[in-house]
Amino acid sequence: MRLNLVLELLDVPGKLVAVLEPIGALGANLVTIIHQREIKTERGLIPVQITIEGDPETLDLVMKKLDELGIRVIEVDGVLLKETIKTVLIGKIVDKDVKDTMDQINQLEGVRVADLALKMAEEPFDSSARITVEADFGKKDDVMERILNIGQKKDFLVISEV
Repeated sequence: MRLNLVLELLDVPGKLVAVLEPIGALGANLVTIIHQREIKTERGLIPVQITIEGDPETLDLVMKKLDELGIRVIEVDGVLLKETIKTVLIGKIVDKDVKDTMDQINQLEGVRVADLALKMAEEPFDSSARITVEADFGKKDDVMERILNIGQKKDFLVISEV
């Protein structure tokens, strides 16, 4: 069985070797490695494409080990993984139509509001909403821009993750 992965790595000496060593140690075979330092992801990190092969159990162990090491896998077999974006809106959210706000966020391709928690409060603000958005990898800037634009139009205070 083969897995084609795209990893996101810091551009520091030894980082690639530190990722590849545990893969071999777990018994997976490295088939391909494409490491192009001049290409960067939106986070300024280097995407490294690797193809590994092994039995399903070994490949599961490799994926768990990458997660333990804090190595971000952004693509598996050509499928972009999702990013989670959390933000808080404060203002007259109920008065300004919660459904319309969520629909505007969901209009972005590859983006959906996964969770909404609404809290009613006293003046000066009537409510707040904690929103969790799932987006295809690389869409974070578009999502944040959309949420900020909605906030400006509806006079919400927008508290975004950093």
